[in-house]
Amino acid sequence: MGYGFQLKDLPNAFIVNIGDILEIMTNGIYRSIEHRATVNSEEERLSIATFYSPKVDGNIGPAPSLITPERPALFKRIGVEDYFKGFYSRELRGKSNLDVLRIKDEDVKSI
Repeated sequence: MGYGFQLKDLPNAFIVNIGDILEIMTNGIYRSIEHRATVNSEEERLSIATFYSPKVDGNIGPAPSLITPERPALFKRIGVEDYFKGFYSRELRGKSNLDVLRIKDEDVKSI
């Protein structure tokens, strides 16, 4: 799974995978993953996909209550429309769109 780790089988487990927007909104507290699935022909598996899309004229960024001096913002704030334009214009290359929004050391120095 994403970030080089793999979950071990947990009997009767309920697993929730979140997407990039929730990672941004939680300021990295919850990490999104690249969805990968292995089909097992011997055991039943149930997957339910649900999506949340913010208003097109809104913004995506870390929740202000999750930004502190000890835990500064990890992601830039961006308009929802611009976020989706960037997301759909990239090829399927891992988490490249999330990485574009990640605040890097050189971004902090230029503020």
